[in-house]
Amino acid sequence: MDIATLLGFLLGIGIIAAAIVTGGSIMLFIDVPSILIVFGGTFGVSLMRLPIADFLRSFGVAGRAFMNKKVDPNVLIEEAVTLADMARKNGLLALESAEVSDDFMKKGIRLCVDGYNPEFVKNLLQQDIDLMVSRNEVGQNMWKGVADLAPAMGMIGTLVGLVQMLANMSDPAAIGPAMAVALLTTLYGAMIANVFALPMIDKLASVLNYEKANKELVMNFIANLQEGTNPKVLRTLLNTYVAEKKRQEE
Repeated sequence: MDIATLLGFLLGIGIIAAAIVTGGSIMLFIDVPSILIVFGGTFGVSLMRLPIADFLRSFGVAGRAFMNKKVDPNVLIEEAVTLADMARKNGLLALESAEVSDDFMKKGIRLCVDGYNPEFVKNLLQQDIDLMVSRNEVGQNMWKGVADLAPAMGMIGTLVGLVQMLANMSDPAAIGPAMAVALLTTLYGAMIANVFALPMIDKLASVLNYEKANKELVMNFIANLQEGTNPKVLRTLLNTYVAEKKRQEE
């Protein structure tokens, strides 16, 4: 679980809720017509922009902002150097029975052991990376759409509320609910965009960049494994993927 995402989200919502509660009842800020206009309208229009499969998959992508497992690149480098040393001493076939913790690395090693040429292996692994990026970008784009649409639907709700209010100026009892719709839709739209969608898009981009860098590290390792690069040289090469202060030397 990504504690920073969960903590930040709860803190943002909590501070807003605390400000509301200290000023009066929280029920003043709950209005069903406003919720329908902003939430229903935002996700309804978002559905128009995407195939339904991509729309549904976007919720799974959003979950990666809260649930993601970051693998330390130093762990990958240590494993790669060990495997390269094993292959150097006993040949590539010796890796067939080796235990590999990372699925992407395992896939690359299996291709090496099966004797595919380096160009084919590189293209296949690169395709794997490109498709991962593409899938995640579809999800990110859906949430970027939500961040754009929510304030717009809030504005539409404001206009609806103002029209209702002006149409009922002769009835003081109807002015209050119409004014609530006008103001609360703007609040709901701003909260969806700024408390949820925009921070989540940034976190998803960060997670994607991290995973992409790790996969590129592994792809580089596989290429050098096939070339028979010295494990010590390999460690130096792979260490370039790690920030200088966090590099682990032999």
